[in-house]
Amino acid sequence: EVLLRMHSVGICGSDVHYWQHGRIGDFVVKDPMVLGHEASGTVVKVGSGVTHLKPGDRVAIEPGVPREMDEFCKTGRYNLSPTIFFCATPPDDGNLCRYYKHSASYCYKLPDNITFEEGALIEPLSVGIHACKRAEVTLGSKVFVSGSGPIGLVNVIVAKMMGAAAVVVTDLSASRLQKAKEVGADFTVQVKNETPQEVASRVEGVLGCMPDITVECTGVQACIQAGIYATRSGGTLVLVGLGPEMVTVPIVNAAVREVDIRGIFRYCNTWPAAIALLASKRIDVKPLVTHRFPLEKALEAFETTKRGEGVKVMLKCDPTDQSP
Repeated sequence: EVLLRMHSVGICGSDVHYWQHGRIGDFVVKDPMVLGHEASGTVVKVGSGVTHLKPGDRVAIEPGVPREMDEFCKTGRYNLSPTIFFCATPPDDGNLCRYYKHSASYCYKLPDNITFEEGALIEPLSVGIHACKRAEVTLGSKVFVSGSGPIGLVNVIVAKMMGAAAVVVTDLSASRLQKAKEVGADFTVQVKNETPQEVASRVEGVLGCMPDITVECTGVQACIQAGIYATRSGGTLVLVGLGPEMVTVPIVNAAVREVDIRGIFRYCNTWPAAIALLASKRIDVKPLVTHRFPLEKALEAFETTKRGEGVKVMLKCDPTDQSP
């Protein structure tokens, strides 16, 4: 293990949800819990067996650490391990604090040209990498991203990086769609109160065809329905957003058109690729951060996220750090 002095921690919708509702599905907060899982920091101390890190190293933290070498770990899908430790998922504490101890294998050294903030953004970016891999985005893909929050935006960034020829994004908010344009979306569709079928036909209208791939990032029932109707026959729908446990969807429509429906659970094996992409400047996640607060103003930061202002709210945990 390593002891870290924390630097930057992003606030996620799940952090806000635990704070407001005390549970997400079967994960119930029963005792006080430290929030935060999008994080970077500086190594202060290393355990006796740690060789790849030393005090002073700047690192990005992967929050999910398997507790045992089970069948999922053996096949490289450690995110599915039922006993995994995960920051800020009850009962495991997160890392929105000054000092934090973590498994050294899940701390990744940051090159000098990647900022702490970018290091913290690797966590949401990883959701996009994992989702687009599961969707099999490739050269020339036409992609529909449903929802333009932070996770919708990272999916736009990654889909373009993976060779998507055209990406269309839907959302209720004009300002969020503007941000999608900034990070590389080719088309945006502002949804008002159309039916799911109408949304699907608007997506087809701007793309000029039905998308091969839909990445659904809202979890809203009507959006999942629109995702099924929109995806071309033989295409793939990846469900990223989490909504109610039971959802009514036109499953027969998907089945008879051979639309593959895939889920994702967080990510695995994404940090090295994310670091390589950021270091080579092939992708830019800096525009995602719209608000910054010191740790003392954490409540204000959470309120800002809860109100849906901006995109990504970032907390700075290290009072001695004077960098911008």
